[in-house]
Amino acid sequence: MKKYNQLIKHSGNAALFDFIELSILGTLVAQPLHLHAEGLRGTGKTTIIRASREILPKIKRIKGCDYNCDPNNPHCPEHKNLTKQEILEIGIEQIDMPFLEISPSAKKGTVVGSIDLKKLTSKRNPEAAILLGTIPKAHRGIIFIDEINRVADMSPEIADVLLDVMGTKPGKIQIEEVGFSPIIIPAQVSIWAASNPDEDPGPLAEIRRQLSDRFDFTVNVERPTDPNIVEMILKKQINPFFDGLETKKRCLFTQVANEINNFTPSDKIKSLLASIYVDFGLESIRGVEAILQGVKFKSAMTNRTSNINDLIFITAHALRHRTDKKNLNDILERLQQLTNKHTDNDVLLKSEKNIIEDVAKKKNTEIDKRQSLSLFEKLSNYFKNRSQSGGTSSSRNGYSKHQNAKDTNLNAPPQKALPISELELKEYVKTDKEL
Repeated sequence: MKKYNQLIKHSGNAALFDFIELSILGTLVAQPLHLHAEGLRGTGKTTIIRASREILPKIKRIKGCDYNCDPNNPHCPEHKNLTKQEILEIGIEQIDMPFLEISPSAKKGTVVGSIDLKKLTSKRNPEAAILLGTIPKAHRGIIFIDEINRVADMSPEIADVLLDVMGTKPGKIQIEEVGFSPIIIPAQVSIWAASNPDEDPGPLAEIRRQLSDRFDFTVNVERPTDPNIVEMILKKQINPFFDGLETKKRCLFTQVANEINNFTPSDKIKSLLASIYVDFGLESIRGVEAILQGVKFKSAMTNRTSNINDLIFITAHALRHRTDKKNLNDILERLQQLTNKHTDNDVLLKSEKNIIEDVAKKKNTEIDKRQSLSLFEKLSNYFKNRSQSGGTSSSRNGYSKHQNAKDTNLNAPPQKALPISELELKEYVKTDKEL
């Protein structure tokens, strides 16, 4: 298994790196982003996904909690009714963000969970207890499913579970056993999946369209086309650009998570996305919701105002699996047209923080304009009054106010004109007496 600092980023897989980072941020701030990587065998999509666990940040949980309960929002049967003081007495610990996998051959009981029969049949102290499955164990973390198209085809029960987990944010799972009331547990996880659309049973969108729609973004991973890139991959050396990046990335996610509320897309982008949804007949509103969320996280990760190019990038991957190619191209073309207009495209996606700053700047600019206009009006009124009092040279020289320009005799200047910056002040500013 390759390390993260051995991965080689190129044009064919760069988008996958970007969306993995957006999904990690979303998981950390309790706003999961589900990601599906499609590509031919050998393009490295699974390798990148598994290696990315090395950049997952730490999370805080109630000490020893198998459900990874957030100390500020406990949800498991054991801790959800405790007071803050009782939680502090138990203790709080830091753990790596969970990263678990579900294989195509997994059974529903191991994925969701079941009743712990060992504790139930205990002779000394029988009790009904939950045996946690993969999904509740990964709460506040990542679940990776390789060959998701095979899972959808061969394990419809697992696909149904994923629909519940991914259908809302946070999702939920339901543990059912004969003779027991159903147990519903919140499941706040980001689902990462990979598949080869050219292998049986085919693309996920054709096998289980409903499950395909649950993924916020679908990224197409392609093979490298540069021989130098291929040579670097074969050498399996540490990527000099990635060396030491794991620690920096983990720190970055934590920092950005604390500032995420400063990056809220404006009402303009919401209106634009609403128009696209209606005008292009999109079936699922999840697509435009994913775009909005992606733009927000993109701004936060880059610590800058997103632009139209960011919006086009996010939209292409949010709608790729939700509409046909022609419709998607038409949508992207409309967004591209925005860059040709005279409006400030950046304003479309400014965060609330930037909008407030811009309003303040605009207000100061308007004050400056009013002050400049006031000075201009004073000068205009001055020369207007002089004209009305007969002080203009045209009236004294006998020229009509409306003299025809064709009858005017023009004399060439005696020497080449100089720019005003090269003249002395007294050469172009006259006092009343001199005039």
